[in-house]
Amino acid sequence: MKTVYVGLSADLIHPGHLNIINEARKHGRVIVGLLTDRAIASYKRLPFLSYEQRKVVVENIKGVAEVIPQETLDYVPNLRKIKPDVVVHGDDWRTGVQKETRERVIQTLREWGGQLIEPKYTEGISSTLLHAELKKIGTTPEARLARLRRLLEVKDLVRIIEAHNGLTALIIENTTVTTDTATKEFDGIWLSSLTDSAAKGRPDTGFVDLTSRLNTLSDILEVTTKPVIYDGDSGGFTEHFKLMVRTLEREGISAVIIEDKIGLKESSLIEDEEVAQMQDSVENFCAKIHAGKSAQLTDDFMIIARIESLILKRGIEDAINRAKAYIDAGADAIMIHSKKKTPDEVFAFCKEYRRFDRKVPLVAVPTTYCQVTESELIQAGVRIVIYANQLLRAAYPAMVRAARSILENERAFECDEMCLPIPEILSLIKGKR
Repeated sequence: MKTVYVGLSADLIHPGHLNIINEARKHGRVIVGLLTDRAIASYKRLPFLSYEQRKVVVENIKGVAEVIPQETLDYVPNLRKIKPDVVVHGDDWRTGVQKETRERVIQTLREWGGQLIEPKYTEGISSTLLHAELKKIGTTPEARLARLRRLLEVKDLVRIIEAHNGLTALIIENTTVTTDTATKEFDGIWLSSLTDSAAKGRPDTGFVDLTSRLNTLSDILEVTTKPVIYDGDSGGFTEHFKLMVRTLEREGISAVIIEDKIGLKESSLIEDEEVAQMQDSVENFCAKIHAGKSAQLTDDFMIIARIESLILKRGIEDAINRAKAYIDAGADAIMIHSKKKTPDEVFAFCKEYRRFDRKVPLVAVPTTYCQVTESELIQAGVRIVIYANQLLRAAYPAMVRAARSILENERAFECDEMCLPIPEILSLIKGKR
Protein backbone atom coordinates (compact mmCIF):
# COMPACT_ATOMS: atom_id res chain seq x y z
CA MET A 1 0.00 0.00 0.00
CA LYS A 2 1.25 3.47 -0.86
CA THR A 3 2.05 6.01 1.84
CA VAL A 4 0.11 9.29 1.71
CA TYR A 5 1.15 12.38 3.67
CA VAL A 6 -1.26 15.14 4.68
CA GLY A 7 -0.10 18.24 6.56
CA LEU A 8 -2.77 19.82 8.75
CA SER A 9 -3.17 22.51 11.36
CA ALA A 10 -6.60 21.11 12.28
CA ASP A 11 -7.30 23.76 14.88
CA LEU A 12 -11.02 23.60 14.20
CA ILE A 13 -12.02 20.53 12.18
CA HIS A 14 -14.46 21.29 9.34
CA PRO A 15 -15.70 19.60 6.13
CA GLY A 16 -12.71 20.86 4.19
CA HIS A 17 -10.38 18.80 6.38
CA LEU A 18 -12.57 15.71 5.97
CA ASN A 19 -12.61 16.13 2.18
CA ILE A 20 -8.80 16.21 2.11
CA ILE A 21 -8.52 13.09 4.28
CA ASN A 22 -11.14 11.24 2.23
CA GLU A 23 -9.22 12.07 -0.94
CA ALA A 24 -5.97 10.90 0.69
CA ARG A 25 -7.57 7.57 1.69
CA LYS A 26 -8.15 6.76 -1.97
CA HIS A 27 -4.40 6.66 -2.58
CA GLY A 28 -3.06 4.68 0.37
CA ARG A 29 -2.23 4.68 4.07
CA VAL A 30 -2.71 8.18 5.47
CA ILE A 31 -0.14 9.78 7.76
CA VAL A 32 -1.12 13.21 9.06
CA GLY A 33 1.72 15.61 9.83
CA LEU A 34 0.05 17.73 12.49
CA LEU A 35 1.62 21.17 12.76
CA THR A 36 2.82 21.95 16.26
CA ASP A 37 1.71 25.09 18.08
CA ARG A 38 5.12 26.64 17.37
CA ALA A 39 4.88 25.84 13.65
CA ILE A 40 1.43 27.43 13.36
CA ALA A 41 2.36 30.48 15.43
CA SER A 42 5.35 31.08 13.13
CA TYR A 43 3.07 32.20 10.30
CA LYS A 44 -0.32 33.02 11.83
CA ARG A 45 -2.23 33.17 15.11
CA LEU A 46 -1.77 30.77 18.02
CA PRO A 47 -4.15 27.81 17.52
CA PHE A 48 -7.28 27.70 19.64
CA LEU A 49 -6.56 24.10 20.70
CA SER A 50 -3.18 22.82 21.88
CA TYR A 51 -1.21 20.27 19.88
CA GLU A 52 -2.19 17.42 22.19
CA GLN A 53 -5.87 18.33 21.97
CA ARG A 54 -5.73 18.53 18.18
CA LYS A 55 -3.84 15.23 17.99
CA VAL A 56 -6.60 13.40 19.90
CA VAL A 57 -9.21 14.75 17.47
CA VAL A 58 -7.28 13.90 14.30
CA GLU A 59 -6.36 10.40 15.50
CA ASN A 60 -10.06 9.62 15.72
CA ILE A 61 -10.94 10.68 12.17
CA LYS A 62 -11.81 7.73 9.96
CA GLY A 63 -9.05 6.95 7.49
CA VAL A 64 -6.15 8.41 9.51
CA ALA A 65 -3.61 5.66 10.20
CA GLU A 66 -1.00 7.72 12.07
CA VAL A 67 -0.42 11.25 13.40
CA ILE A 68 3.08 12.66 13.74
CA PRO A 69 4.26 16.18 14.64
CA GLN A 70 5.28 18.57 11.88
CA GLU A 71 7.65 20.89 13.69
CA THR A 72 7.85 23.60 11.01
CA LEU A 73 5.70 25.07 8.27
CA ASP A 74 8.21 23.49 5.88
CA TYR A 75 7.14 19.93 4.97
CA VAL A 76 10.60 18.86 3.83
CA PRO A 77 12.02 17.39 7.09
CA ASN A 78 9.03 15.03 7.47
CA LEU A 79 8.90 14.21 3.77
CA ARG A 80 12.55 13.16 3.69
CA LYS A 81 12.01 11.04 6.79
CA ILE A 82 8.87 9.25 5.49
CA LYS A 83 9.41 9.47 1.70
CA PRO A 84 5.67 9.27 0.97
CA ASP A 85 4.42 8.22 -2.44
CA VAL A 86 1.76 10.93 -2.39
CA VAL A 87 1.19 14.28 -0.67
CA VAL A 88 -2.37 15.63 -0.62
CA HIS A 89 -3.17 19.30 -0.04
CA GLY A 90 -5.98 21.62 -1.14
CA ASP A 91 -5.21 23.85 -4.11
CA ASP A 92 -5.53 27.00 -1.97
CA TRP A 93 -1.79 27.06 -1.20
CA ARG A 94 -0.81 27.95 -4.76
CA THR A 95 -0.88 31.59 -3.67
CA GLY A 96 -0.31 33.37 -0.38
CA VAL A 97 1.99 32.58 2.54
CA GLN A 98 2.27 28.85 1.68
CA LYS A 99 3.22 29.29 -1.99
CA GLU A 100 6.94 28.81 -1.27
CA THR A 101 6.18 25.81 0.95
CA ARG A 102 4.31 24.18 -1.94
CA GLU A 103 7.26 24.67 -4.28
CA ARG A 104 9.60 22.98 -1.80
CA VAL A 105 7.20 20.04 -1.49
CA ILE A 106 7.16 19.57 -5.29
CA GLN A 107 10.96 19.74 -5.53
CA THR A 108 11.43 17.27 -2.66
CA LEU A 109 8.92 14.74 -4.03
CA ARG A 110 10.90 14.68 -7.30
CA GLU A 111 13.82 13.13 -5.41
CA TRP A 112 11.99 9.78 -5.24
CA GLY A 113 9.26 10.20 -7.82
CA GLY A 114 6.51 11.18 -5.38
CA GLN A 115 3.28 12.84 -6.48
CA LEU A 116 1.40 15.94 -5.27
CA ILE A 117 -2.38 15.76 -5.50
CA GLU A 118 -4.34 18.97 -5.00
CA PRO A 119 -8.12 18.57 -4.67
CA LYS A 120 -10.19 21.70 -5.09
CA TYR A 121 -10.33 23.90 -2.01
CA THR A 122 -13.65 23.70 -0.16
CA GLU A 123 -15.14 27.16 -0.67
CA GLY A 124 -16.88 29.12 2.05
CA ILE A 125 -15.29 27.48 5.08
CA SER A 126 -11.89 27.53 6.74
CA SER A 127 -10.30 27.53 10.18
CA THR A 128 -9.61 31.23 9.74
CA LEU A 129 -13.29 32.00 9.10
CA LEU A 130 -14.37 29.80 12.02
CA HIS A 131 -11.85 31.49 14.27
CA ALA A 132 -13.25 34.89 13.26
CA GLU A 133 -16.74 33.73 14.22
CA LEU A 134 -15.46 32.42 17.54
CA LYS A 135 -13.87 35.80 18.26
CA LYS A 136 -17.30 37.40 17.86
CA ILE A 137 -18.63 35.07 20.54
CA GLY A 138 -15.74 35.92 22.84
CA THR A 139 -13.68 33.89 25.27
CA THR A 140 -13.69 32.80 28.91
CA PRO A 141 -11.50 34.23 31.69
CA GLU A 142 -9.83 30.82 32.08
CA ALA A 143 -8.89 30.54 28.39
CA ARG A 144 -7.62 34.14 28.23
CA LEU A 145 -5.65 33.77 31.47
CA ALA A 146 -3.62 30.81 30.17
CA ARG A 147 -2.92 32.26 26.74
CA LEU A 148 0.19 34.31 27.57
CA ARG A 149 2.07 31.29 28.91
CA ARG A 150 1.04 29.33 25.79
CA LEU A 151 2.40 32.11 23.59
CA LEU A 152 5.70 32.12 25.46
CA GLU A 153 6.01 28.38 24.90
CA VAL A 154 5.75 28.62 21.11
CA LYS A 155 6.87 32.10 19.99
CA ASP A 156 10.33 33.64 19.96
CA LEU A 157 8.83 37.05 20.71
CA VAL A 158 5.38 37.89 22.07
CA ARG A 159 4.16 41.23 20.67
CA ILE A 160 2.02 43.38 23.01
CA ILE A 161 0.53 46.86 22.45
CA GLU A 162 -1.45 49.22 24.65
CA ALA A 163 -5.18 49.82 24.64
CA HIS A 164 -6.92 52.49 26.67
CA ASN A 165 -10.57 51.89 25.74
CA GLY A 166 -12.80 49.46 23.88
CA LEU A 167 -12.16 51.04 20.46
CA THR A 168 -8.37 50.75 20.69
CA ALA A 169 -8.84 47.19 21.94
CA LEU A 170 -10.86 46.41 18.79
CA ILE A 171 -8.01 47.78 16.67
CA ILE A 172 -5.59 45.40 18.40
CA GLU A 173 -7.98 42.47 18.10
CA ASN A 174 -8.56 42.92 14.37
CA THR A 175 -5.41 44.43 12.85
CA THR A 176 -3.30 42.04 10.77
CA VAL A 177 -0.57 42.44 8.17
CA THR A 178 0.00 39.69 5.61
CA THR A 179 3.36 39.26 3.87
CA ASP A 180 4.67 36.58 1.52
CA THR A 181 5.75 34.47 4.49
CA ALA A 182 3.36 35.16 7.35
CA THR A 183 0.30 36.88 8.72
CA LYS A 184 1.35 39.10 11.63
CA GLU A 185 -0.83 40.37 14.45
CA PHE A 186 -0.49 41.62 18.00
CA ASP A 187 -0.44 38.78 20.51
CA GLY A 188 -1.90 40.68 23.43
CA ILE A 189 -2.90 43.93 25.11
CA TRP A 190 -1.11 46.19 27.58
CA LEU A 191 -3.33 48.19 29.94
CA SER A 192 -0.99 51.06 30.78
CA SER A 193 -1.55 53.31 33.77
CA LEU A 194 -0.08 56.19 31.71
CA THR A 195 -2.43 55.91 28.74
CA ASP A 196 -5.44 54.96 30.88
CA SER A 197 -4.88 58.07 33.01
CA ALA A 198 -4.19 60.31 30.00
CA ALA A 199 -7.33 59.11 28.21
CA LYS A 200 -9.28 60.21 31.28
CA GLY A 201 -7.48 63.57 31.36
CA ARG A 202 -5.81 62.68 34.66
CA PRO A 203 -2.13 62.75 35.72
CA ASP A 204 -0.24 59.47 35.84
CA THR A 205 0.39 59.70 39.58
CA GLY A 206 -1.80 56.87 40.80
CA PHE A 207 -4.77 59.26 40.88
CA VAL A 208 -6.84 56.83 38.80
CA ASP A 209 -7.41 53.97 41.21
CA LEU A 210 -7.90 50.25 40.65
CA THR A 211 -11.69 50.50 40.73
CA SER A 212 -11.70 53.09 37.92
CA ARG A 213 -9.13 51.16 35.89
CA LEU A 214 -11.23 48.00 36.21
CA ASN A 215 -13.98 49.84 34.33
CA THR A 216 -11.57 50.41 31.43
CA LEU A 217 -10.45 46.81 31.72
CA SER A 218 -14.06 45.62 31.49
CA ASP A 219 -14.56 47.58 28.25
CA ILE A 220 -11.45 45.95 26.78
CA LEU A 221 -12.32 42.42 27.89
CA GLU A 222 -15.82 42.77 26.45
CA VAL A 223 -14.61 43.18 22.87
CA THR A 224 -11.41 41.09 22.73
CA THR A 225 -10.08 37.56 23.13
CA LYS A 226 -6.35 38.29 23.42
CA PRO A 227 -4.41 38.05 26.70
CA VAL A 228 -3.99 41.21 28.77
CA ILE A 229 -0.98 42.39 30.78
CA TYR A 230 -1.94 44.91 33.47
CA ASP A 231 0.31 47.79 34.53
CA GLY A 232 0.17 47.56 38.33
CA ASP A 233 2.58 50.48 38.97
CA SER A 234 4.33 49.62 42.27
CA GLY A 235 1.54 47.29 43.38
CA GLY A 236 0.87 49.54 46.38
CA PHE A 237 1.03 48.14 49.90
CA THR A 238 1.69 44.41 50.02
CA GLU A 239 -1.78 43.63 51.37
CA HIS A 240 -3.34 45.72 48.61
CA PHE A 241 -1.20 43.96 46.01
CA LYS A 242 -2.49 40.58 47.12
CA LEU A 243 -6.05 41.79 46.53
CA MET A 244 -5.04 43.18 43.13
CA VAL A 245 -3.64 39.79 42.12
CA ARG A 246 -6.84 38.00 43.14
CA THR A 247 -9.00 40.54 41.31
CA LEU A 248 -7.00 40.47 38.07
CA GLU A 249 -6.74 36.68 38.07
CA ARG A 250 -10.48 36.36 38.54
CA GLU A 251 -11.04 38.66 35.53
CA GLY A 252 -8.83 36.47 33.34
CA ILE A 253 -5.84 38.82 33.14
CA SER A 254 -2.67 36.93 32.23
CA ALA A 255 -0.08 39.02 34.05
CA VAL A 256 0.59 42.08 36.18
CA ILE A 257 3.79 44.12 35.99
CA ILE A 258 4.91 45.89 39.15
CA GLU A 259 7.88 48.27 39.41
CA ASP A 260 10.38 48.43 42.26
CA LYS A 261 9.78 52.09 43.14
CA ILE A 262 8.18 53.63 46.20
CA GLY A 263 6.60 56.94 47.07
CA LEU A 264 4.26 59.09 44.97
CA LYS A 265 4.11 57.60 41.50
CA GLU A 266 5.94 59.52 38.79
CA SER A 267 6.35 58.35 35.23
CA SER A 268 9.72 56.67 34.66
CA LEU A 269 10.01 58.57 31.37
CA ILE A 270 9.65 62.03 32.93
CA GLU A 271 12.44 64.31 31.70
CA ASP A 272 12.70 66.47 34.84
CA GLU A 273 15.88 65.19 36.50
CA GLU A 274 15.03 67.07 39.72
CA VAL A 275 11.90 64.99 40.39
CA ALA A 276 12.90 62.62 43.17
CA GLN A 277 12.11 58.98 42.48
CA MET A 278 13.00 56.30 45.00
CA GLN A 279 13.64 52.61 44.54
CA ASP A 280 12.30 50.02 46.95
CA SER A 281 14.73 47.84 48.87
CA VAL A 282 15.39 44.42 47.41
CA GLU A 283 14.02 42.77 50.56
CA ASN A 284 10.74 44.67 50.54
CA PHE A 285 10.10 44.15 46.84
CA CYS A 286 10.93 40.45 47.06
CA ALA A 287 8.45 40.15 49.92
CA LYS A 288 5.78 41.81 47.76
CA ILE A 289 6.45 39.42 44.86
CA HIS A 290 6.29 36.43 47.19
CA ALA A 291 3.03 37.65 48.75
CA GLY A 292 1.49 38.11 45.30
CA LYS A 293 2.51 34.63 44.19
CA SER A 294 1.05 33.17 47.39
CA ALA A 295 -2.25 34.97 46.74
CA GLN A 296 -2.88 33.67 43.22
CA LEU A 297 -5.02 30.58 42.72
CA THR A 298 -3.75 29.24 39.38
CA ASP A 299 -0.35 28.47 37.88
CA ASP A 300 -1.27 30.48 34.76
CA PHE A 301 -1.22 33.98 36.27
CA MET A 302 2.15 35.76 35.98
CA ILE A 303 3.79 38.41 38.15
CA ILE A 304 6.40 40.36 36.19
CA ALA A 305 9.00 42.36 38.13
CA ARG A 306 9.96 45.67 36.54
CA ILE A 307 13.48 46.87 37.39
CA GLU A 308 14.03 50.64 37.53
CA SER A 309 17.78 50.61 38.22
CA LEU A 310 18.72 51.93 34.76
CA ILE A 311 16.07 54.65 34.94
CA LEU A 312 17.47 55.78 38.31
CA LYS A 313 21.10 55.55 37.05
CA ARG A 314 22.10 52.84 39.50
CA GLY A 315 23.80 50.81 36.82
CA ILE A 316 23.80 47.38 35.26
CA GLU A 317 25.21 45.61 38.33
CA ASP A 318 22.35 46.79 40.54
CA ALA A 319 19.82 45.73 37.90
CA ILE A 320 21.43 42.29 37.60
CA ASN A 321 21.50 41.75 41.37
CA ARG A 322 17.86 42.71 41.62
CA ALA A 323 16.89 40.42 38.74
CA LYS A 324 18.47 37.45 40.52
CA ALA A 325 16.71 38.28 43.76
CA TYR A 326 13.33 38.84 42.11
CA ILE A 327 13.53 35.52 40.28
CA ASP A 328 14.35 33.77 43.55
CA ALA A 329 11.31 35.49 45.11
CA GLY A 330 9.05 33.95 42.46
CA ALA A 331 8.85 36.51 39.63
CA ASP A 332 7.59 34.84 36.44
CA ALA A 333 9.36 37.34 34.15
CA ILE A 334 11.67 40.36 34.38
CA MET A 335 11.06 43.70 32.71
CA ILE A 336 14.18 45.82 32.24
CA HIS A 337 13.33 49.49 31.75
CA SER A 338 15.36 52.29 30.17
CA LYS A 339 14.73 55.80 28.91
CA LYS A 340 17.91 56.10 26.87
CA LYS A 341 17.58 56.97 23.18
CA THR A 342 19.42 53.79 22.18
CA PRO A 343 19.00 50.19 23.38
CA ASP A 344 22.67 49.87 24.40
CA GLU A 345 22.18 49.60 28.16
CA VAL A 346 19.24 47.23 27.73
CA PHE A 347 21.39 45.01 25.53
CA ALA A 348 24.21 45.22 28.08
CA PHE A 349 21.79 43.98 30.74
CA CYS A 350 20.62 41.20 28.42
CA LYS A 351 24.22 40.09 27.86
CA GLU A 352 24.78 39.68 31.60
CA TYR A 353 21.36 38.09 32.04
CA ARG A 354 22.22 35.31 29.58
CA ARG A 355 24.80 34.07 32.08
CA PHE A 356 22.16 33.35 34.75
CA ASP A 357 21.78 29.72 35.74
CA ARG A 358 18.09 30.31 36.33
CA LYS A 359 16.24 32.57 33.91
CA VAL A 360 12.66 33.69 33.29
CA PRO A 361 11.36 35.54 30.18
CA LEU A 362 12.70 39.05 29.63
CA VAL A 363 10.38 41.97 28.80
CA ALA A 364 11.42 45.17 27.00
CA VAL A 365 9.49 48.39 26.37
CA PRO A 366 11.16 50.28 23.50
CA THR A 367 9.45 53.66 23.90
CA THR A 368 12.49 55.95 23.85
CA TYR A 369 14.78 53.55 21.96
CA CYS A 370 12.08 52.89 19.36
CA GLN A 371 14.53 52.35 16.48
CA VAL A 372 15.30 48.87 17.79
CA THR A 373 13.85 46.04 15.69
CA GLU A 374 12.06 42.97 16.92
CA SER A 375 14.73 40.73 15.40
CA GLU A 376 17.38 42.60 17.43
CA LEU A 377 15.35 42.11 20.60
CA ILE A 378 15.01 38.39 19.89
CA GLN A 379 18.77 38.13 19.33
CA ALA A 380 19.35 39.85 22.69
CA GLY A 381 17.11 37.31 24.44
CA VAL A 382 13.96 39.42 24.93
CA ARG A 383 10.77 37.31 24.92
CA ILE A 384 8.04 39.98 25.29
CA VAL A 385 8.02 43.41 23.64
CA ILE A 386 5.47 45.99 24.82
CA TYR A 387 4.55 48.95 22.63
CA ALA A 388 3.35 50.84 25.65
CA ASN A 389 1.70 54.07 24.45
CA GLN A 390 1.82 54.38 20.66
CA LEU A 391 -1.92 54.20 19.93
CA LEU A 392 -2.79 57.06 22.29
CA ARG A 393 0.16 59.14 21.11
CA ALA A 394 -0.87 58.60 17.48
CA ALA A 395 -4.53 59.45 18.12
CA TYR A 396 -3.96 62.72 19.98
CA PRO A 397 -2.26 64.73 17.17
CA ALA A 398 -4.83 63.45 14.66
CA MET A 399 -7.69 64.69 16.86
CA VAL A 400 -5.97 68.04 17.39
CA ARG A 401 -5.57 68.49 13.62
CA ALA A 402 -9.27 67.75 13.08
CA ALA A 403 -10.31 70.19 15.82
CA ARG A 404 -8.07 72.98 14.45
CA SER A 405 -9.34 72.38 10.92
CA ILE A 406 -12.95 72.92 12.03
CA LEU A 407 -12.05 76.13 13.87
CA GLU A 408 -10.02 77.48 10.95
CA ASN A 409 -12.56 76.65 8.24
CA GLU A 410 -15.77 77.02 10.25
CA ARG A 411 -16.99 73.70 8.86
CA ALA A 412 -16.05 70.00 8.94
CA PHE A 413 -15.51 69.46 5.20
CA GLU A 414 -11.73 70.01 5.22
CA CYS A 415 -11.13 67.44 7.96
CA ASP A 416 -13.54 64.85 6.60
CA GLU A 417 -10.86 63.09 4.56
CA MET A 418 -8.82 62.41 7.71
CA CYS A 419 -11.83 60.83 9.46
CA LEU A 420 -12.99 57.23 9.40
CA PRO A 421 -16.25 57.01 7.42
CA ILE A 422 -19.32 56.57 9.63
CA PRO A 423 -20.38 53.26 7.99
CA GLU A 424 -16.94 51.76 8.75
CA ILE A 425 -16.98 52.67 12.42
CA LEU A 426 -20.58 51.46 12.77
CA SER A 427 -19.58 48.19 11.09
CA LEU A 428 -16.63 47.80 13.47
CA ILE A 429 -18.80 48.19 16.54
CA LYS A 430 -21.72 46.20 15.13
CA GLY A 431 -19.46 43.16 14.74
CA LYS A 432 -19.08 42.96 18.52
CA ARG A 433 -22.77 43.12 19.49
